[in-house]
Amino acid sequence: MKELIVRSVINVNKSSNLTSREVVSEIKQIFNLSKCGHAGTLDKRVIGVLVVALENATKAMPVLMGLDKEYEGILYLHKDVDTKKLQRVISEHFIGEITQIPPVKSRVARKPRKRRIYSFKVLKKDEKDVWFRTKVQAGTYLRKLCWSIGQKLGTGAHMKELWRTNVGHFSLKDSYTLSEIKYAYERWESGDESDLRKILIPIEKAIPHVKRVYLKDSSINKILNGAPVRGLDVIKIEGGIKPKEIIAIFSPDEKLIAFGIAKMNTEKMRKTKGSIIRTDRVI
Repeated sequence: MKELIVRSVINVNKSSNLTSREVVSEIKQIFNLSKCGHAGTLDKRVIGVLVVALENATKAMPVLMGLDKEYEGILYLHKDVDTKKLQRVISEHFIGEITQIPPVKSRVARKPRKRRIYSFKVLKKDEKDVWFRTKVQAGTYLRKLCWSIGQKLGTGAHMKELWRTNVGHFSLKDSYTLSEIKYAYERWESGDESDLRKILIPIEKAIPHVKRVYLKDSSINKILNGAPVRGLDVIKIEGGIKPKEIIAIFSPDEKLIAFGIAKMNTEKMRKTKGSIIRTDRVI
């Protein structure tokens, strides 16, 4: 169990009274760990899915941070508008690629950047309250998106409530509150590990979206010491790999060894005996 803990990810159901950083701090304290990290900040007042990586699993952060996000929430119109006009403005101006400037309080440079809105569906409307569901690219600011919709409508608007329902394949229905996590840990300390095993997601199962290569047993030690992966080292290469893509490097028994950066696509990898992947982060 101790080995599993330091190689796992937890799907946390964040409450509205904690910052993302405070959630991470609580998780570190519960498990007595030196290192944890979250894959995408939620505002203090926003509830829902917050993916937290424990100890060694934090090395997977680059492939967890970029996952698409899904939200539900309430947009408040400062002046009421017809539902048809609202839906038309959203479909014409807020589906597809948009440009956002990060808010003043954000920790990134306040420069225009492109983000993709995959969908924005109006679920229902009650006068000035608009319930919505949206799927967006990682790094999209929902509060800013709601404000922009209000500007385009000419009425003004702001985000009234928001909850994150999905981060990639991590769903709200499969998440756990901090109290549930703490209770499961205490149960394990008392001799019953069943609840904690349900909560901990081994790093191997947390990254189904990352393409993989599988090493020969005889090559594992070299990769653990930082050597690049050669074509001669692998027994299986998944299709669809592109140059510069982050790749998960696995042992034959399905254990994650490291992350690497692809030097070429799958087809070239399968024909090359020399270096095909630069080892980046050893697990």
